[in-house]
Amino acid sequence: MTSSSIVPDAARLGPNLTAEQARVIYLRGEEAVVFALLELAAQLRRSQGQCASVSSPATPSGMKPIYQKPDTPRRRKRAGRKAGHAGSRRPPPEHIDEHKEHRAACCPDCQGPLKRCAKTRTRYTEDIPENIQPVVTEHVVHRDWCPRCRKSVEPRVPDALPGCQIGNRVVALSAWLHYGQGQTLDHIVEVFNSHLHFKLTAGGLVQQWYRVQEVLYPWYEQLHGECLDSAVLNADETGWRVNGKGHWLWCFTAPRTTCYLIDRRRGKPVVARFFRKAFRGTLVTDFWGPYNAVVCSARQVCLAHLLRDLEHVERYKSPSPQWPAFAKKLRRLVGDAIRLSRWEDRGPPEYARRRECIHTRLDKLIATPWDDKQAKRLLKRFRRHRQDLLTFLDDPAVPFDNNAAERAIRPAVIIRKNSYGNRSHRGADTQAVLMSIYRTLKQRGHDPLTTITEALAEYLRTGKLPPLPP
Repeated sequence: MTSSSIVPDAARLGPNLTAEQARVIYLRGEEAVVFALLELAAQLRRSQGQCASVSSPATPSGMKPIYQKPDTPRRRKRAGRKAGHAGSRRPPPEHIDEHKEHRAACCPDCQGPLKRCAKTRTRYTEDIPENIQPVVTEHVVHRDWCPRCRKSVEPRVPDALPGCQIGNRVVALSAWLHYGQGQTLDHIVEVFNSHLHFKLTAGGLVQQWYRVQEVLYPWYEQLHGECLDSAVLNADETGWRVNGKGHWLWCFTAPRTTCYLIDRRRGKPVVARFFRKAFRGTLVTDFWGPYNAVVCSARQVCLAHLLRDLEHVERYKSPSPQWPAFAKKLRRLVGDAIRLSRWEDRGPPEYARRRECIHTRLDKLIATPWDDKQAKRLLKRFRRHRQDLLTFLDDPAVPFDNNAAERAIRPAVIIRKNSYGNRSHRGADTQAVLMSIYRTLKQRGHDPLTTITEALAEYLRTGKLPPLPP
């Protein structure tokens, strides 16, 4: 049954509704009354600038209309550097390529003649040349005879991969734009074809990325080993798409190393695939269950997730009257622990005393019987992770949150929004390998274009890939 058959004059619902029209709706039965009330509620929301269809609490922020999102708070501090700090500006150029002199022919205001003076000022500008032409090199490869091996031999050309007409710098730059900066394949091809005057096709470029991934794969294995040998390792995961099917992108990051992994699973097999041996450092994660299977020296769960969970319960779960007291105790406990961890000197006995006080308060909170359903759920989590909640108080290198993994996974999320994942499993493997390498090079302060180009040239010249720069 349609809405017009239930309420024929539905368009007249609103502030001009008469008593006679209301009686007609009432006589049509329960469905007509419910429809009329919902229509009036939708009109009220539209009049207040809200969306007529209210999103559920699980709707991501990016899927909500902009007029339905709450206003952000005003900026607390002024943008830019603090007062008294030196400003930041572009340094003067090291060399001058072209000189130009500028002199006014007449006064720009009255158009009168000017009396020439000796005063001048200097201004520098840097720009990209208008006509950027690719460099085409003809390689004459001599083929000579080896009497000992009894075969013809020839030297390797280090400027491009075997059988490829595209140079190493073009391949490294395009791969960095895609896997390091998140640009789409079509955008990269458009920039090369129009601005750089370098004719490329999408299919040929992807094939070159596949070959670069095969050459640089030992670096990926090196990153994997460095993650397993790090003192503190953050881990997180997010959704991914491979050939239109749901997959997961895993991120494992340390202060100077990041390793990505794409798999169709989100459980213990992926964790076992990455942690091939016992992890001797501290693993920082959220409360996701498969991380509990990792054998490690210490563990720290993200307290920021815990605080967001409290806010989620208060906003969407309608807790009992006992919940505010529990949430207040827990927030104070977490806040005091975070403030204590920011002490620079942890040697005095005062720090040890306050740390033990935090542990005592946590044990007392867990032992207190709470009748609220949400409080019981969180206490069950606390008992499971009792030894993992306050590890950051014992080691200053361990953070209390998992922000490092979330910041490392954010570039992958941007790539996912632009490119919608991968279309093949080979593309997913290439995505994980090259994205890990470019992210690590950025963490270590290396120029990705120069590093990859020199590594490819060394590999083509000697047949061995140099180690990843420290």
